[in-house]
Amino acid sequence: MCAIGSFLLLALCCGTSTATSPNKDAGFADPTKVLRTIFPVAETGFDPAATRDLYSNTINEVVFERLFSYDYLASPAKVVPETAAELPEVSEDGKNYTIRLKKGIYFTPDDAFKGKKRELTVEDYVYSFKRLMDPKIASSHRWLLEDKIIGLDAYAAKAKKTGKFDYDVKIPGLEVVDKYTLRIHLSRPDFNLPMILSYAAMSAVAREVVEKYQDLQGLAMANPVGTGPYKLTEWVRGSKMVLEANPDYRPVYWDYAASADPADQQIVQAMKGKRMPQIGKVIVNVILEDQSRLLAFQKDEVDLFQLYGGLAPQVMRNGKLKPEFEKKGVQLSRIIDPELTIYYWNMQDPVWGGLSKEKIALRRAVAMAHKVEDEIRIVDNGEAVPLEFPIPPSVVGHDPKYRSSIQYNPAAANTLLDKFGYKKGKDGYRTLPDGQPLEITYTAQTESRGKLQAEVWKKTYDSLGIRMKVDFRPFAEILKAEKQCQLTQRISPWIADYPDGDNFMQLFYSKNIHMNNNGCVTIPEYDKLYEASQKLPAGEERDALYHKMARVMEVYSAQRVGYARYRNMLSQARVIGYKKHPVMHVEWTYIDIDKNK
Repeated sequence: MCAIGSFLLLALCCGTSTATSPNKDAGFADPTKVLRTIFPVAETGFDPAATRDLYSNTINEVVFERLFSYDYLASPAKVVPETAAELPEVSEDGKNYTIRLKKGIYFTPDDAFKGKKRELTVEDYVYSFKRLMDPKIASSHRWLLEDKIIGLDAYAAKAKKTGKFDYDVKIPGLEVVDKYTLRIHLSRPDFNLPMILSYAAMSAVAREVVEKYQDLQGLAMANPVGTGPYKLTEWVRGSKMVLEANPDYRPVYWDYAASADPADQQIVQAMKGKRMPQIGKVIVNVILEDQSRLLAFQKDEVDLFQLYGGLAPQVMRNGKLKPEFEKKGVQLSRIIDPELTIYYWNMQDPVWGGLSKEKIALRRAVAMAHKVEDEIRIVDNGEAVPLEFPIPPSVVGHDPKYRSSIQYNPAAANTLLDKFGYKKGKDGYRTLPDGQPLEITYTAQTESRGKLQAEVWKKTYDSLGIRMKVDFRPFAEILKAEKQCQLTQRISPWIADYPDGDNFMQLFYSKNIHMNNNGCVTIPEYDKLYEASQKLPAGEERDALYHKMARVMEVYSAQRVGYARYRNMLSQARVIGYKKHPVMHVEWTYIDIDKNK
């Protein structure tokens, strides 16, 4: 993998299992090996069906397991089995997947199991998939399965009417052949299904655990019990999480081949043959302020953390560590995240939403008046790349040659507002065409980054003569409010669930309102094109549709494409084998600690 990362989906036949012959000296997780890391915002909870944020899903990834995962080093990214015994058998028409589960995988002991060892079976995956479609849970992830699995949508619709979701009802598209074999029958081919089954929301949860600990919404956010390499042993909400290696975790050994990145050879030499995980305890502290996070790292209180752009000049120069950090043995893993940061206006807002010409002109004018490069420079110290296409670099479907029809032109933006009746008063501020005051409420996180973003956007609105009011909220509150279409404007980052363009184009699909369509966009022309794109494999025909969809979004100015950030991960010299993976949220299972450093 090159320095900034580049990956595409490989054919499934390229995947391999990570289990191999054990190194007798490999050992298992050492409780005295402790990895200390940081979340920059508070977590929200640990139920895979409900967790929306990156940081809580980091915990989910190591506590729970999916049928499939990704090769740690492969570039392009490669799907490999996790709890599945092998990659799926796929019928010629692409509609039927046969998946076989490894035997002898057990959930972490819990009171919900009444003292019995509880083996993982395919029924647990069927139950977990059904939960995504339960109207009571209202999962933001149900789009992953909607309109795909035979019988599942129809049953979910029936449950919505009756108010009861019976988990014992058999779904034709989820055929349990035996306790270790699952056949998934699709209503149409889904070329991304193995990647979807690798995502954290598709993790297996135990029905007994959910039923014992669930709240009124049917969620078990505070009691994560899975089959993964770690278990959560301490949780101080919004402050600290402690995870310990799961002593019942099955034998899995580090066995990955180096990519073209020269640094991979050193990782392979250090890690090959070791039983995973090697690290016995992970301590995660929530530290909201940038400078406090860096100070903790410099004082050797943190082993691994993400260096956001606001701090980059203190540590890096021209994309590399400064000499004083190199001398201390600090390590840098740097990629461009498979991320799209977008600016959205709530399309259901009475002032800023709608598809009438004057509303389109208003949003388009603001989009033209905002200089993305200035935001990158001021907020991220240059640690991001501006985007013009909704699909970011290193994701299947990205087009580096695409040029948006919306370009920075504040003079033209002001002219557009004048033309459509947004007149300036004596105070220099504009009114609506009917003479009523015009104001935007911009929502941002309470941390320093959010405050900088608000300052940049204030200048944008000032340049147009539009009043801006700032609404600062904690991250968790923002996620909840935007899901309900309650915010007017926000900067919203989306990091790939899986490395395919579909994962980004679905952000603007009307059926995904109250899930991932945070701008609450409904554009029938876009919807029709998106539905057509889902019937196609990656390639020129689908790319042509993506181009048309991007143009439709520009015409209506429902969203403004922003940027993708660099992810700069710093680790202390004692951390062995760390490399930021572009899709997996967390790499704790794959690394080691040298206690002597």
